[in-house]
Amino acid sequence: MGNDLMRFSVAMPEDLLVRFDRLVARRGLAKNRSEVVRDLVRDALVEDECATPGVEVMGTLTIVFDHHASDLQEKLHAIQHDYFDNIVSTLHVHIDAHMCLEVVVLRGETGLVQDIANLILGTKGVTNGRLVITTTGQTI
Repeated sequence: MGNDLMRFSVAMPEDLLVRFDRLVARRGLAKNRSEVVRDLVRDALVEDECATPGVEVMGTLTIVFDHHASDLQEKLHAIQHDYFDNIVSTLHVHIDAHMCLEVVVLRGETGLVQDIANLILGTKGVTNGRLVITTTGQTI
């Protein structure tokens, strides 16, 4: 195979192809079926890589909380200081007079990044949050 381009075709039911074409159209004018298939393959490879124990990943943890909650800020800061080697950056946004949004950028082994996120998400007073994990880009 080497540097040769690999071509393949896939038989696809008509209704599935119509739905796929809608996806291609939503992704923009510069996208065609082949580009969207490549995107989907890369997404699957990144997801698989990030699920592999021991792999270094990047993560963004977005949380929403009431900053008036009893000593919540101190608890969050303590966790962040405990894991300063893994917390690359934070962004703090005031939503209104009470609620805040914080984005924590994490880097480290898959399991550790998930553990840190779970520790933060499980802190009393954090009302909502989500971790998104992606690759460092070294292998994809």
